[in-house]
Order: sequence, then C-alpha cells, then structure tokens
Amino acid sequence: MYAIVNPGVFNGTFRIPSSKSHTIRRVIIASLAKGESVIDHPLDSLDTQSCVAVCRALGAEIDLQYTDDAHSPNPPVPGRGKLIRIVVNGLGIGAGGSFKSPKKVLDVGNSGTTLFLIMAVAALGTGCLDFTGDSQMKKRSAKDLLDALEGLGVTALSQKGNGCVPVSIQGPMKGGRISLSCPTSQYLSALLLAAPLAPSGTITEIDVPLLNEKPYITMTLSYLDEQGVTYTCADDYSYFKIEGGAVYKPVHGPVPGDFSSAAFPACAAAISGGKVTLLGLNPHDTQGDKKIFPFLKQLGCNVTWNKLNDFYDEWELKVSRIGVMKGMEFDLNDTPDMLPALAAAAVYASGETGLVNVGHARIKETDRVKVMAEELNKLGAVVEEMSDGLIIHGKGGQSGAVLQGAKVKGHGDHRVVMALAAAALGADRPVEIDSAECVDVTYPGFLSLLGAELKE
Repeated sequence: MYAIVNPGVFNGTFRIPSSKSHTIRRVIIASLAKGESVIDHPLDSLDTQSCVAVCRALGAEIDLQYTDDAHSPNPPVPGRGKLIRIVVNGLGIGAGGSFKSPKKVLDVGNSGTTLFLIMAVAALGTGCLDFTGDSQMKKRSAKDLLDALEGLGVTALSQKGNGCVPVSIQGPMKGGRISLSCPTSQYLSALLLAAPLAPSGTITEIDVPLLNEKPYITMTLSYLDEQGVTYTCADDYSYFKIEGGAVYKPVHGPVPGDFSSAAFPACAAAISGGKVTLLGLNPHDTQGDKKIFPFLKQLGCNVTWNKLNDFYDEWELKVSRIGVMKGMEFDLNDTPDMLPALAAAAVYASGETGLVNVGHARIKETDRVKVMAEELNKLGAVVEEMSDGLIIHGKGGQSGAVLQGAKVKGHGDHRVVMALAAAALGADRPVEIDSAECVDVTYPGFLSLLGAELKE
C-alpha cells in the first residue's frame, strides 16, 4: 500500500494509542499468572495480535472485548468496534500449571518484543517450542539471548545458525551464572520475566557487560516489583540475581499511552508549525521514549503538561513550535526508536543536529540509521550517516519549502513510514511512501490523521 502525503499544517487534539511495551508485557505476565487478569485499553495493533496468538497457542485463554466506547484510544474495527479490554485466564506457571503443546510453529509476525520475551518464557517448559516470524524478523539475530539460555541449561537453537528465526527452545531452565550482552534491552527483560518462575531454589545470575535502552529495564523491574519478586541488582544494571519459585498474580488496570507513538504527531506539529494536544500520556510513566519531549523543547518547541484530573491522574500535553528550531546533539542510547521521528524534525531545524550513540538502531526492523539517511536525502535533505547515528544539516529558517516531493521507501518499517510522512508536511509537493500498511504495527490510523491518501 502507498501513502500520498500532501504539504500542510498539522493541528488538533489526539488520544495517543496505548503503549506497545506495556501491552505486551501485561499480556505475557497475565498469560503466565494464576487467575484472571483484566487489561483495560490495550494497544490494538498487529504486534498485540501476534502476542495474543502466541500466548493462546501456549494454552492461555484470552478474550478480546470490543465496544463503541469513545474513551478507547483504539480506532474502530469494522463490524466489531474498538478494542477496550483483554481478559486473560493464565496458565499458573510455577504453580503447577504448564504450557500446552502447540500443534504448529509459533509465528510472532513482526513483533520482536513478543519473540524475545516469549523465547525465554518457553525455556520454563520441558517441551520443544518452535518460533518463526516475518521476513524482517528472519534478519534480526538473537544470538546473545540464545547463548545465554544455553548457559542456563536450555536447548536454544537457530535452525540456520545465524541467531534468527526459525528457532527452537526446549527447557527446563536450570539457573546458573551467565554473561549477556544486550544490544537490545529486550534480551535482559526476557530473562528477568522468566527467571522468577523457575523452580524454587533455582538461582539465576546475569552479568550485563553491554546494555542499551536502560529505561525499558526499569519498566520490566517495575512489573517484578508489583509481583513481589525477589531479586538484587547493581545500580547500573550490570548484574542481577533472581530467585526462582515465584508465581505471578493477575494484572489489572488501564495501559498507559505510548510515548514512542506520541513522538510522531508531536514531530509533525514541530515540522509543520502546527499545534497539537496529546491525551492519554502520563509524565511519570517509566517509558524511556518520553525523552522525546525534552528533546523537542531543546530544539525550540513549546512543550506543556497540564493535569486534567487528580483522581484518575489524567494529563494533556501541548506541543507547538516557537519560531525556527535550532539544531543540537542528542544521545539516543536510551531511546533508539526516536531516531526516525527526531531525524525528520531535525531537517526543519537551523544548523547541525547530531543523533549519536545509537548504533543499535541498525538492528531494529530495518537499519534505521542507513534507511533514514537514504530516504530523507531523496527528499532533498542533507543527512550524513555515521557508524553510531546521523548528522542532519537542517534547513530551517530558509525561504521556501525545506524538502522536495518525491517517491520514497518505507522499507516495511512502521517508524520509518511515520517519520517520512511527518517530514512530508513541509515539502513543496506531495510525497509518496510505500509499505504504508506497516504503520498498523503500532499506530493504526496515524496516516489518516495526516490526511494521507492511501492506495494499493
């Protein structure tokens, strides 16, 4: 599918989709827990559907509930309405429960979060579980995680020997001390979620010589704290010790809005000179990508939080551009998913912007460092590719349109497509972007907010 985005000013009030990271963690924990969990306002996306399908295949009973509730952040599904709730009857792993033996290979689609977290969870059983994914997942190596699982007594094999799916996992997890390098934090989150459910008396120790995206570990640990899991860790997250024997309790409550998704309407406003009000976010959430808003403020945007309701802890966030943005350097090690959106915004700043210490953005759905440089340059931007990031020579403050209309590739990467769509708002003529359908991975409806024309 192609999206044609016309130049224009982006204004409005928008409820941000719920967090993918929170939604998937909650569905997995609920599937492992003993009892019924009720997850309100989860993200309704392709990644959520992949996670639900895998957990169902393992034996969890999951009911997706739809309604016309106007407060739901999800767009309506034709014939069903809006997803407002996921009800999960968990397996009680660690309390005598066990996995169902799937009749087919577990397909995670495009969801790396689902694959990496469930791979470690699969090691809690004794049967062999096979995983696959889409074409992008078949290029994303999990060798470090597979090696760590092997060190814990698990049989963890990549069928092609490259660390990518198809992979086979067979437990049980026996504990021990291993070293785990984490170019993505999801490897460590996977072991942190699985190790507490190993048999009582099992001790898992993890040395972490490399850890990117630390805020996501803070998020995972917040769930362990809620569950009363016993663990110790170094202040810098370089070492963990987790005791087995835990049983997860059901999880309840609404899923927070997604800061990763919120970056795109916010950057669209910054690029086009518009004003947006974003609903559903909480400034106190553990998501690392909330740093996008201090980043935009440093570039020269007006960013204002207003509390709407003390009882429900509801907030609104207003974002607009003040004059011409000015380039700066940003360390994106904690927030690699922000590279596409921030690169698009930086093109409209005056002067040089450096997006640095983010080489791990190369191992996402695509090599986002390379792809964003290539595609923005097709539109007339001046972007240099470095080994660990980008240098953007901004054109903000110049007369006329900053970018030129053209045909560009989205590379099947939802964040790349959304970033290019936002960048198109300041071009001199329409921009056509391919693989537009992949936006449904995390932000269904975003292209419609921009007024994009969609065609096959």
